[in-house]
Amino acid sequence: MTDVRTETPAVPEVPAAPKAKPIAWPLGLAGVALVIVGSFLSWSYDGTILNDLSIDFYPGGLQILAIIVAVVALALLLIEKGVLGGLGSWVDSTTGLRALGAGLSLYMVLVLAAISTESDGLINVNPGGYVTLVGALLIAVCAWMLPLRQLRAMSEARLPAWADIVAIAVLMAALLFVAAYALGLEDAWSFVLCLVFIATVVVALFRTGVMSWLSHAGQRHRKVLTLASFAVAFLFPFTQNGSDANMSIATSVLVFAATAMGLNIVVGLAGLLDLGYIAFLGSGAYVAATLSQSAFATIGWKPPFLVVVLVGACVAALLGLVIGSPTLRVSGDYLAIVTLGFGEIFRFAMFNLDGNNGPNLTNGPNGIPGIPDLEIGGFNFGDTHAPLGIELGRFSNYYFLLLILTGGVILVFSRLNNSRIGRGWVAIREDEKAAEAMGVNVFGLKLLAFAVGAFLAGLAGTIKAHQDGAVSPDQYIFLESAFLLAAIVLGGMGTIAGVLLGATILKLLPEKLRFFSEYRLLLFGITLVLMMRFRPEGLVASRRRQLEFHEEDEELAEAVESQLLVEEAK
Repeated sequence: MTDVRTETPAVPEVPAAPKAKPIAWPLGLAGVALVIVGSFLSWSYDGTILNDLSIDFYPGGLQILAIIVAVVALALLLIEKGVLGGLGSWVDSTTGLRALGAGLSLYMVLVLAAISTESDGLINVNPGGYVTLVGALLIAVCAWMLPLRQLRAMSEARLPAWADIVAIAVLMAALLFVAAYALGLEDAWSFVLCLVFIATVVVALFRTGVMSWLSHAGQRHRKVLTLASFAVAFLFPFTQNGSDANMSIATSVLVFAATAMGLNIVVGLAGLLDLGYIAFLGSGAYVAATLSQSAFATIGWKPPFLVVVLVGACVAALLGLVIGSPTLRVSGDYLAIVTLGFGEIFRFAMFNLDGNNGPNLTNGPNGIPGIPDLEIGGFNFGDTHAPLGIELGRFSNYYFLLLILTGGVILVFSRLNNSRIGRGWVAIREDEKAAEAMGVNVFGLKLLAFAVGAFLAGLAGTIKAHQDGAVSPDQYIFLESAFLLAAIVLGGMGTIAGVLLGATILKLLPEKLRFFSEYRLLLFGITLVLMMRFRPEGLVASRRRQLEFHEEDEELAEAVESQLLVEEAK
């Protein structure tokens, strides 16, 4: 008989996880201590720089931001060491520390550069600035000495419902505080440093996995997240001490966001490239101006504002149908060229309706100035009011009205997106021929997208006319359409939060960074190029588009597919 012996194949030994260098932990603690101590010391000899950082043991706003980063770094160090229980198996403390160390180091380098630029050189930097910089560098060195570990997915972590709600409330409160503080900074260098702080914390939250957990908590409690978001937006004017400067920026952001949300239906859902969308906003504004109580208004009919809103929106929707009917049989680049031409036709038409080249409806290039403030039910939006003793000026009044409008636009968008019509738009965007073969009314849905998007833009335009107090053709140039489209691409096509974020960035940053006025378009172009290279799906991407742009990422594909199945099951 043959002796057959079976041998178990040798199992290769799994290499042990790399251990942290012994010096890493002391370096991290020393770095945190130096940042905190240095932030309590004076950073600048000149008290007029960066909102006065020249007082010992009385940290200014920028010094407090450095202390916050140091405290977060300390928490991650404790998690890495295992002091905070089982959080070490969930939170990726190493990559979070690397983000904090690099961000804080960049922050302090910019602080020293700002002090040197605004004064007579680095001689005006006090020891506290150098101490804090050394501490930031030590945190960065410590983070790179720590090993990377295999962790459980933070998105799978489950806490009681009340803990999720508390986390959402804390996040919204922090957002309100940061927004109020950032807008209150008049110095350009201080605002840039605040942006670096925000970027550092946000990147650290993403790297640790905390943001992923917060995202899933928000999905589990969507109503709570929605209510908290609108509560923060509602409370924002009460943090501005009656400042019309900041509230004018906020109202511009809301007008821009509401208009971009309408364009998001056309571009983000239906996939129709519209480069003349600003004309629909302008049509609503011109309707409101010609029907207003302005001495330069050219129509004698003066209906109530609620009627004006509907008329302006319907006129914009009618223009959407007029431009859509003959042109939606083309697509791609040809559609973009046609809509670009429509935007220019609208602007030149407003120039020519001056009584010489056509009927006198718009006063030509002079526009319609002197549009009075709205008055609804005895409430004059131009007056200052003081509820609870807090002064709210003219722009705050318009802010609340625009907030209601934006909420309505978001509701319309979300309902359409989740409806049969929305699925039809997505099918057309993905493959028009396949959608038509499956029985989708392609032309009808395209036309509906143009009409609904134009209707929403017309609504925003009627309020914008009264807020600005005047309308003129120069307000509705092609560049405005390009910025609207860029807000959608930058934030994330087909999403609500992405469009709001993109609109905020593109409206807020140019106002706060006016010392870059000569290079704003250059920076804008560089930003879009970098976005297309590193995150083409946008800052807040829909899961379908995220999967589309990262097909090679099998892990992401499985996560997205499982999440879509869960959402469809709900």
